[in-house]
Amino acid sequence: MPEQKQDDSQLIQEKALSINLDSNKYGAFVEIGAGQEVARQFFSAGGAAGTIAKTMSAYDMQVSDAIYGKASRYVSSERVEQMLHTEYDLLHSRLSEERSKENQFFTYAATVTARSYMQKNECHGWIGILVQLFPNSPPSKIVLHVRMLDDTNIEQCEALGVLGVNLVHGAYNHFTNPKKLIDCLQDGLNTDRLEIDTINFSGPCFEHIDNRLINLHLIRSWCCRAVMFSPEGISLVPGSILRKDNTLVIRGSFRPPTKVTVDMIEGAKNQFIQEESVDPDNVHIVTELTLHEAQNGGMTSDEEFLARVDLMNALGYTVLVSDYFRFFRLRSFLRRYNKDDLSIVLSVLDFDALFDEKYYDRLEGGILEAMGKLFSDNTYIYIYPSIVDGKLITLENVRVSPEQKYLLRHLISNGKMSAVSQYDEGNLHISSQAVFAKIKAKDKSWKKDVPKDIKNLIIDNKLFGYRE
Repeated sequence: MPEQKQDDSQLIQEKALSINLDSNKYGAFVEIGAGQEVARQFFSAGGAAGTIAKTMSAYDMQVSDAIYGKASRYVSSERVEQMLHTEYDLLHSRLSEERSKENQFFTYAATVTARSYMQKNECHGWIGILVQLFPNSPPSKIVLHVRMLDDTNIEQCEALGVLGVNLVHGAYNHFTNPKKLIDCLQDGLNTDRLEIDTINFSGPCFEHIDNRLINLHLIRSWCCRAVMFSPEGISLVPGSILRKDNTLVIRGSFRPPTKVTVDMIEGAKNQFIQEESVDPDNVHIVTELTLHEAQNGGMTSDEEFLARVDLMNALGYTVLVSDYFRFFRLRSFLRRYNKDDLSIVLSVLDFDALFDEKYYDRLEGGILEAMGKLFSDNTYIYIYPSIVDGKLITLENVRVSPEQKYLLRHLISNGKMSAVSQYDEGNLHISSQAVFAKIKAKDKSWKKDVPKDIKNLIIDNKLFGYRE
């Protein structure tokens, strides 16, 4: 079991006790799937009579349905929302006339699937709090998705108990600073015990919050390594999207996306669906940005990234934002959810990021170990050509260091790396860097290098330093 420092344990008890000793904070704990570890933390801290009106675990599915109504899945955002609102309404209707007018009611809810004796299933859950942050005010809500990474049920339950205390304490004490609230969610835990990959703030006290920016902060606070956004700009649990589809990933800066970006995706997709094991109707396209590419460009880093997310969403693509610099790390993340065919489309201009040995200095096996991890199963890389100094550069004539030329030849010969055969040569001269420079220089010729929708968004929102 991971060792928890004594002062960390005391910190969690102090947080729970501070809530217990505030007679105005009063609520219910309903926890399904991993015991009642959060309620236990508040009981063991002492003074819980001042905080806990009710604890419950409707573990049986029929009992749960009878209380909260049917749900498509028991471990889902739908179920935790049902739990939160049902229990809060009961609490408020039963006690609002009896309790002090200064009372601030809350309901904490969790529905999780933890490690079991019979299954080696993914251990994850949905957790939330519905809370009055001012007396007599409508409640505000925080809902998050968590993956439990400990090896045993006992350890996972313990970690969930700590997380729950941090959420309740953070909701009351840091609601004006959601980033600080996120920073405190893993207090008392090693960062390798839990992963929080989605969070959503809603309600009157959080109306000013852009949940996309807040989800980016999950990465910066080491709550997770990647977050995902749907084409509609809604934060997603990566596993819910990646689990069943053959996946095509394009990694780029998209600063801004150009006609070449779209051509790369379409050309690689047309090639990917020709693979014998790929269902043409079951391909999901993911555009990935890495935080290692962060640059200010006149905006804050978060605003910069959000602008790029918006642009890729406007083209109809799902967006993954990660802090994975090396390609095999990205592949490992995707493989966590999906064992189907995976392809990555890469510009020939980005070969340096793949074949430069300095990026693999800390690996015992160096670049060979990295390539083994990247291509260890049905993973493919498609290489899109470019024009450099008036010359067409493709997979066939791209230059790598003399030490790597036989490695490249091996990957090509074994079908792990292949050239994108369908492309619009008339657009190959376009680069995001050049378009960005033109926008900054007020050179209007940039407009013909990007899709129409992208052009309009850049102009309307004055992105990348655009001025009339």
